[in-house]
Amino acid sequence: MNPSAPSAHIDLFVRDHLPPPAQWPELLAELPELNYPDRINCAAELLDRAVDMHGWGERIALRGPAGTLTYRELRETADRIARVLTEDMGLVPGNRVLLHAANSAFMAACWFAILKAGGIVVTTVAMLRVKELTEIVSRARISHALCDHALRDELERTRERVPGLLGKVAYLGGRDGLEQAAATQVGGFKAVDTRADDPALIAFTSGTTGCAKGTVHFHRDVLAVCDCFPRYLLKPVPEDIFCSTSALGFTFGLGGGLLFPLRYGASAVIGNQSLPETLLQTIQDYCATICFSVPTAYRMAATRAGGFDLGSLRASVCAGEPLTRATRDAWWQATGLDLIDGIGSTEMLHIFISAAGPDIRPGATGRPVPGYRATVLDDQGNSLPPGQVGRLAIKGPTGCRYLDDPRQADYVQQGWNITGDAYSMDAEGYFHFHARVDDMIISAGHNISGPEVEDALLRHPAVAECAVIGVPDEIRGQMVKALVVLGAGLQPGPELVTELQEHVRRQIAAFKYPRLIEFRDSLPRTETGKLQRFKLRQEALKATQPAAPVKRHEVVQPEGWAPPRGFSNGIKARGTYVSIAGQVGWDGSKRFCSSHFTDQAHQALQNVVAVVHAAGGLPEHIVRLTWFVTDKREYLAQSRELGQVYRSVMGRCYPPMTVVQVAALVEDEAKVEIEATAVIPD
Repeated sequence: MNPSAPSAHIDLFVRDHLPPPAQWPELLAELPELNYPDRINCAAELLDRAVDMHGWGERIALRGPAGTLTYRELRETADRIARVLTEDMGLVPGNRVLLHAANSAFMAACWFAILKAGGIVVTTVAMLRVKELTEIVSRARISHALCDHALRDELERTRERVPGLLGKVAYLGGRDGLEQAAATQVGGFKAVDTRADDPALIAFTSGTTGCAKGTVHFHRDVLAVCDCFPRYLLKPVPEDIFCSTSALGFTFGLGGGLLFPLRYGASAVIGNQSLPETLLQTIQDYCATICFSVPTAYRMAATRAGGFDLGSLRASVCAGEPLTRATRDAWWQATGLDLIDGIGSTEMLHIFISAAGPDIRPGATGRPVPGYRATVLDDQGNSLPPGQVGRLAIKGPTGCRYLDDPRQADYVQQGWNITGDAYSMDAEGYFHFHARVDDMIISAGHNISGPEVEDALLRHPAVAECAVIGVPDEIRGQMVKALVVLGAGLQPGPELVTELQEHVRRQIAAFKYPRLIEFRDSLPRTETGKLQRFKLRQEALKATQPAAPVKRHEVVQPEGWAPPRGFSNGIKARGTYVSIAGQVGWDGSKRFCSSHFTDQAHQALQNVVAVVHAAGGLPEHIVRLTWFVTDKREYLAQSRELGQVYRSVMGRCYPPMTVVQVAALVEDEAKVEIEATAVIPD
């Protein structure tokens, strides 16, 4: 790669907000197919070469309820959309384009069109709402959007909250939609001559651990994931038909549901296949040969598979959450196929550890996919010997580059991508999952893997879903707690609690059994179906905190005075006086959450409230706030977003407040500092 080659991008926002080079991961190109030319456009590589060089023009590329689309038709549609973007909407290379729509063939054509036009695609799933969209648009400074007409209201409300962004929007569907505009264009769009390391997409993480992060991937990265996992483990042929339960807005679904089949001249079924019955019907109706889904979906589909013909299926890939032995066995009994387990991440773009066919070892995720290296590190960054549990670390042709996010230093260390998973490696080089690092439970000195206990519980016929977490305990430090969703028609009760506990004791070490079991109707999951254990841990922690009596203060308002906007003129209170020093937008480790003003204000307010909590009080006890800002115009421009952030932290507590503009704050990265006074009733 020639680093001095000029970028094709005119808008350099993304490149200017990448991490400093010292925080980039070490990238490998150890396979010959990974040595891409200095200049390459991944959309042209996948579409134009398919038609012009491979001769696949009349092969079917996409299938679905609306019919089929050949490679030639897909390219022509993408080219016409690219002309709309550049000629009608003023897109210049490097602009970010929000693609907000459900899976469809036209949506897939839009994805390719954005990249051919030199844009950076930011694909989101249809179920996102204004809050999530606002965060994504603000962080990525998105200028253009292609949006499903059915989602118009959410996008228009988002536009109101992001002044200066989303200036050009086109809608898919409806009268005079993007389809009609594209149909009037001539075809034959020449793809922008992008550099191989020009940003191609920003993928936002799915939020299993909290606030989503935007990961930047280059044109070469898109091709690299196509040339590693599917090439060596799936060995696709042009006759293969892929299907996926995941939306194209997630990198797992993007690869398995669109990129991988097109790289090898195969076809993909495009549409909504998220429900177990829909997935099974899709496999049967389209004679799908390769399926991508999450373990939970396979487990649910296995119980319903008896009424469907799944004989066409030759490979089933799963990732996104731990694959339990119970799920593997259930799918084998239903289909005769051994699930191809894998671990990937948004930061790495797709799967980097897996095993297929005779290389599968039940209980192990697999070995590094060709093109990648993996190791297990201790807390000091040293590689651990086989059998010892530590932090999984990965290197390969792809890697993490967060967009303007201080958490980059946590994910990339000494050139390794640290995934946040606790793994061990055996003597054969197979990697075994134990837990997410923050899912390890330490009880009475024992390290207990929550997923291991979940696997044992799922082997009981009464358990449909479960999650295992550690909850605070004065004697043991943490106690193992299971949240269980029962199968249809089953009733919870103390006898079933005892039965489940004994069931676990018989399968794994007795000290690992769940001493607490709570029955739930459902469990919190992301849009991709991943379990959000962090929400369950937050609930448990909150439940252990003693509730303080809430005593609201008396608002003082001089007779005849007009109240200020949203805040009181004065508050009368008696109690313990608490002065809260200036709080800025960093966490307990002095890492700033973001460079954006609203994000920093949110964190600073949370820090203020945390100090009040530590003193035994609540937000209602705050009687004065003083905000010091480095740019009052920035504060006023984001007043709507700040109001939402304020209410999410402070509720309906509106004490007197002052805003002071200062030249600078002590911390160079800080944009806002908040001082507060609280009076906590005795």
